[in-house]
Amino acid sequence: MNALRIARNELRRLSTGTMPKLALVALVMVPLLYASFYLYANYDPYGRLDKLPAAVFTSDTGAKDSSGQQRNVGREVTDELVKSGTFQWHEVSEQEARDGVRDDKYSFAIGIPSGFSAALLSVGNFQPQQATITLTTNDANNYLSGTIAKQVAEQVRKTIAEKVGSEAADRFLVGFSTIYAKIQEASTGASQLADGATQLKSGQQQLADGAAKLADGSSTLATGLGTLKSSTASLPSQTQQLASGASQVAAGDQKVADAASLAATASSDIQGKLDSYRTQLVTDLRNAGVPETQVQAIVERADQLRSPVDQANGKIQQANGDLAKLADGARQVSDGAAKLAAASPQLTSGIAQASDGANQLRDGASQLNDGEKTAVTGTNQLADGAVKLRDGLAAGLQQIPNPDDPTRNATANTIADPVAVNANGEASAGTYGAGLAPFFISLATWIGAFVLFLILRPLSTRALTAGAAPFRVAVGGWLSSALLGIAQVIVLFGAVTWLVGIHIAHPLGAIGFAVLVSLTFTSVVHALNAFFGAVGKFLGLVLLVLQLVSAGGTFPWQTIPDALYPLHVVLPMGYAIDGFRHLFYSGATVQILGDIGVLLAYLVGGILVSTLAARKRRVWTVSALKPELSL
Repeated sequence: MNALRIARNELRRLSTGTMPKLALVALVMVPLLYASFYLYANYDPYGRLDKLPAAVFTSDTGAKDSSGQQRNVGREVTDELVKSGTFQWHEVSEQEARDGVRDDKYSFAIGIPSGFSAALLSVGNFQPQQATITLTTNDANNYLSGTIAKQVAEQVRKTIAEKVGSEAADRFLVGFSTIYAKIQEASTGASQLADGATQLKSGQQQLADGAAKLADGSSTLATGLGTLKSSTASLPSQTQQLASGASQVAAGDQKVADAASLAATASSDIQGKLDSYRTQLVTDLRNAGVPETQVQAIVERADQLRSPVDQANGKIQQANGDLAKLADGARQVSDGAAKLAAASPQLTSGIAQASDGANQLRDGASQLNDGEKTAVTGTNQLADGAVKLRDGLAAGLQQIPNPDDPTRNATANTIADPVAVNANGEASAGTYGAGLAPFFISLATWIGAFVLFLILRPLSTRALTAGAAPFRVAVGGWLSSALLGIAQVIVLFGAVTWLVGIHIAHPLGAIGFAVLVSLTFTSVVHALNAFFGAVGKFLGLVLLVLQLVSAGGTFPWQTIPDALYPLHVVLPMGYAIDGFRHLFYSGATVQILGDIGVLLAYLVGGILVSTLAARKRRVWTVSALKPELSL
């Protein structure tokens, strides 16, 4: 009796009658009912979060920002949440929100307390306070609702932080623009200062040169005035003597002038008498009958005789005028000498004061010269510093950001949220249900293999009695479950892809791998039932539980306790899940060959254990004929 005939006989036994046929159909449908309905129910729960009732309330009273504008960030956030539609938001009072979460009316509640805006906007006034958001959850309603609520609250916090941070960064960059403008003005002023300092340097050098000349000239002036002072010390007595002499000279000159005046008067009188005598002579001659010619001749002769007298009179008159002038000049000289004598003490005193002042001027000019030398040094330093200030401000101006409005907005947004996630997935499940599909298909396949042996006999008693080879008996007992397992996964895949709508990247490869998984699991469960009998069914359940907790179907297997790591490495379901993931989302890789190798090893190992069980069952014992426990 060969293995195919053994398998055919077992299937024929189960297909005789209506109920056995219905039982076979039910066995084929078990994985479908388990996996497809579960995947259908969890296909895309995140896409239906808008059905989840949530409460939101705000008690924020608003505050003024740094520009003096009234803001109510709590109101803004509440309006955005309600409009978002991510959940079934209900804006209620704080008490209603708390009561609603407690009474399971709302899954969670997010609240914005009073002073929220004031705390957020306090950063701009350098009085920072941390704003808070109230999250109210109730795990008695649903644990995952609370988990989702915490993620929502964190997202709200992040969004608010980005918004406020963007506004603060924008004000910060505007401040940079203001600083840029002021520094630009300062740079222009520094440039003008540098130019002025250069001019001041030149002027200061000229002033220093003038101060040096002033010092030299004042020294010469002081020396000269000192000499003049010493030379004019006896001037008052000398001028007094001069005044006395001039007065005597003036008196003498006046006497001479008076004598000359008398002489001139006498000479004038003589001239008058001579004129009278001439006229009388002419008259007497004419009266005497002297011819006119002789009269004229006599007169001419008299005039000739008078000529020396006339000349002497002219000289006397001239001398009289000169002596009068001399007397006047002498008098003026006398008066001037008297004034000079009277003024010479003041003159000598003034010369002395001028000499003293010249000495002070010389000392002051010397100090001025020394100060100007220091001033020239300071002016040179000022000019150099002004140039450095100008160059430094010009260089610093290039380092100060001065973005335009679009650049400033983009920069502010980047500062508020500096890190972006560039999602570059090698493979994507797409939905929550598709992400769980590898786990639940593997689990359903194991359950399908387990329930098959609720009605299938692992080893054919007839074949054992007939003395068939143990390997044939083992393979024949496994083939019937293998065929039904293949039917299970085909029906399951049809429902998962067509009805549930889960997309599979490589459907043919996935179906082939599912067939291998089914063959492996039926081989393992078959070996347990064949070798351990009724206890094998219990061991199948134990292995199911162990694989549930160690396969890494939901969370990554690395997150399981360290004590369960060996179970993940040893048991086959983890490899089945890994292979399904690759075929569902991306495609076959070198890693899937390892999964296939492990599953084939379990397949062969199961058949070998079943063969050993068949060999063992060839010897009939009392416990085999009448087992203590029968399922």
